[in-house]
Amino acid sequence: MKKKIIIIGAGVAGLTLANILKNNSNYEYIVYEKNESLNLEEGYGIQLSVNSISILNKLGFDKFNSHEKFNPLKLDFFTNKSKKICDLNLAVFNNKNNHYTTLKRSLLIKFLKEELYSNSIKFGKQVVNVEKINKKTQITFKDDSIDDADYIIVADGVFSGTKSIIEKKQINSKYFGAVAVRAKININEISFINNNHISLLMGSNFHIVLYPVNQDKEMNLVCIIRKRLNIEEPIYKTLEKTVLRHNDKLANLFKVNLSSWPIYTSEKPIKSYHQNVFYIGDAFYSFPPTMAQGASQSIESADELFNLINEDTQNTEDKYFKNRIKRTNQIKVRSNFNYFIFHLSNPFFCFFRNLAIKILVKNRYFNENYLGKVFRK
Repeated sequence: MKKKIIIIGAGVAGLTLANILKNNSNYEYIVYEKNESLNLEEGYGIQLSVNSISILNKLGFDKFNSHEKFNPLKLDFFTNKSKKICDLNLAVFNNKNNHYTTLKRSLLIKFLKEELYSNSIKFGKQVVNVEKINKKTQITFKDDSIDDADYIIVADGVFSGTKSIIEKKQINSKYFGAVAVRAKININEISFINNNHISLLMGSNFHIVLYPVNQDKEMNLVCIIRKRLNIEEPIYKTLEKTVLRHNDKLANLFKVNLSSWPIYTSEKPIKSYHQNVFYIGDAFYSFPPTMAQGASQSIESADELFNLINEDTQNTEDKYFKNRIKRTNQIKVRSNFNYFIFHLSNPFFCFFRNLAIKILVKNRYFNENYLGKVFRK
């Protein structure tokens, strides 16, 4: 008899899991999304390392329009004065079929959605209650509809309201003490970077990441500022006080439409007290952005959970939680360390940081242990 799986949330994690289940006849699934539709218009980018690309390629992503994605070969490090320090060869983490990839997040969502059956996603479905009924877990929605399943997979993001409902206690995210600024920019506005690479500028309490998202070299910009967001202050004024006061030549990067928001991470991962209820993606843990692993870990956690469920052994909840905690801690430590290193302000410390980066990016042992263990699982 088929096992039924309900997925809450139609983001990267939820849609990845749905695509994995679609290819397995032992399961039936349904995705419930609280919004009325998916936003497929925004063109902001994401980075996907080999650990996630290898999973996506099993779902047909290798046949995705190659013009709409990009495979950067290097990561270039710069000072806040736009002076290049060195570069890291990203290609060493690739293998024959799977390569570090950048693209627009909306196109990945569109790909994952279109691979599913048209009736696989139900929109406008907000969870209000979850309880165990006999051997099934039952979900009640705001519109009074009810469904039940053998497994409930929660994938509704860092601000997961479903998690608080299931655990019957308020579970909040933690403010990271930083602001993210994002923009789509024209390559002609950037003279100092190689538009085939990812570029990282490290400044005093800020860093900027630039990378192409397709073969047309449309560029994505992300600026992380170690500062509380002042909703009464225009974001460009915030940039003037933080980023541009160190290098006014960067002003052209920000003379476009800007989006900004405070960065939140998870307090700590939890294992549900409900049997057969699991959290994946940002609902399990939302990372700081300094390892670019948010989307990759959403994909990875979906695949990891499916493999454990499919083994059909005892203590699946314990095994999943133990594995995911280990992986989460590994990436969280590196993300926090990067955040510290990228934002150094003392010139003395910056000099030795830059010297250390020059040495370490060429060190095979460092690459394999610091980055390889994250980028390749």
